Amino acid sequence: MQRSERADHACTVHRKDEGGSGNYSMPWDFALILIVLGVAVPTLGRRRVRHLIAMPDTTKTDRLSLYASTLAFQWLAAGVILWRTSSHGIKPAELGLEIFQPQFTITITVVLSLLLLANQLFSIKKLASQPSELHASVPQLALKLFPRDNVERLAFFALVATVSVCEELIYRGFALRAFEDWSHSTLVGILCSSVLFSLAHIYQGHRGLISTFIVGVLFAGIRTWTGSLIPPIAAHFVADLTVGLLAPARIRQALESNASEPEIVGAGDAR
Repeated sequence: MQRSERADHACTVHRKDEGGSGNYSMPWDFALILIVLGVAVPTLGRRRVRHLIAMPDTTKTDRLSLYASTLAFQWLAAGVILWRTSSHGIKPAELGLEIFQPQFTITITVVLSLLLLANQLFSIKKLASQPSELHASVPQLALKLFPRDNVERLAFFALVATVSVCEELIYRGFALRAFEDWSHSTLVGILCSSVLFSLAHIYQGHRGLISTFIVGVLFAGIRTWTGSLIPPIAAHFVADLTVGLLAPARIRQALESNASEPEIVGAGDAR
């Protein structure tokens, strides 16, 4: 807990100097950013996903354009947050952009990444074994969004790297810090930032909301424990890349296998 003590002390000193009495009221620009994250981002994301689901399929241009627009938005959001936090005297270390205990942080990073990798591999295998789930909105959306050739895979790699860095900065860096300072409670910071994170994935449905909230709590807890965004960034990257590269092929294979089953049964009956 050496990191937490130093970073939290620096943050506390900053807040006391700013307010004089140690009290902290959230700046209007921080509140505005949080409102955008909690309202505009989920609304626009859900609208875009509905449009994609309604499409028979996506073209290569559609997918690359979607990757590019997401890249631009993520870096813009991260840039605005870094700009506004810097203007309020918040240092990078207070957002988790520093490693205080390298060996400990690296160990946690490896363990967390392996756990997320195992979970994603298990989830993909489970999905492929459940025919009723293959036609749900999320698997069908995955088929339309995930890369299909090497050019798209390269662009997708850049997208995953961007999303991992920017979303962790946004939710586990900025939102966690803002809610924690406002409420004077680390638990409130973890829970509120995780709610925002889950709302950003509202297009995944109720199960997606629950699973992303749990992941958000886990990532926020690790970020608080280590004082660094490195573990959640690495785990986020591993999880998204694994799904993006492996899930489409498994889903298509399962769909083709299920489509051929009636023919096999029919031939057996005829005999």
